[in-house]
Amino acid sequence: MAREKLRDLYAEIEPFSSGMLKVTSLHRVYYEECGNPSGNPVIFLHGGPGSGCISSHRRFFDPAAYRIVLMDQRGAGRSTPHAELEDNNTWALVSDLETLRKHLNIERWVVFGGSWGSTLSLSYAETHPACVKALILQGIFTLRRKELEFFYQFGSSELFPDEWDEYLKPIPVVERADLMGAYHRRLTGSDEKVKLECASAWSRWECATCRLFIDEEQVKRAEDSRWALAFARIENHYFVNGGFFSSDEQLIENVEKIKHIPAVIIQGRYDMVCPMRTAWDLHKKWPEADFQLIPDVGHSFKEAPIRSKLIEATDRFKNI
Repeated sequence: MAREKLRDLYAEIEPFSSGMLKVTSLHRVYYEECGNPSGNPVIFLHGGPGSGCISSHRRFFDPAAYRIVLMDQRGAGRSTPHAELEDNNTWALVSDLETLRKHLNIERWVVFGGSWGSTLSLSYAETHPACVKALILQGIFTLRRKELEFFYQFGSSELFPDEWDEYLKPIPVVERADLMGAYHRRLTGSDEKVKLECASAWSRWECATCRLFIDEEQVKRAEDSRWALAFARIENHYFVNGGFFSSDEQLIENVEKIKHIPAVIIQGRYDMVCPMRTAWDLHKKWPEADFQLIPDVGHSFKEAPIRSKLIEATDRFKNI
């Protein structure tokens, strides 16, 4: 049987509008719009938290059909202050999305998010279901303690022991029973050299494990100290605080609020960052959503089969 032809990203495009939106006295978030100003609105929610948006994120959407909105979340990318943790939490970001939606005079939009972006998508949709036309979710992550410990304490470590040793290096053996806590003390400490060393090691661990086959170019991204500092500090801040959820199962327990929303869930079987268990638990609770399991990939939507399925999903909803 011939292998299914994989879809590729749409052509490169530039924003037709961009700006800095003041969301608090401290925080300003960067946003941009691309594609068709009169098209179907879609918001792209980046990962991390703390990763920020890049130009290729615009290209998952048909620019003739979609009004494509990207936003760098608090402290990430071009948003200011850079790597800031104060007043930076899940519900603040949900509020920012509503502020941005109203600022852009959008009534309802399609919401697209992978990894942490799926977390924020679910958080937003469960809070503001009337504002969501459809959901496209990939690499499902709900910040349950067992998900965090699998990746940052014991689990993925057994599949990538060489990279795990690099992740362990900045932390003394006596502190390794709680690696997220040990990193937190250093990423929020006053020693700038230690902070940058830990930011690089934390970021490298995720960059090295996010694909089925290690992408050396992705690993090198952790050498960008400015990017790594925001990525590591903000991720770790959210994770040691349990995502600021009221219960470990909050997002899955509250899925009843969004069962009526058309949705696609795309998951790689060999995802070592956000293991399939979470997507499977969500699927069992939400069978109405179109669950698509890809058998030969990991976590990253840079992997061709994931990328292709995401583009198929955005095409499905472009006229919704």
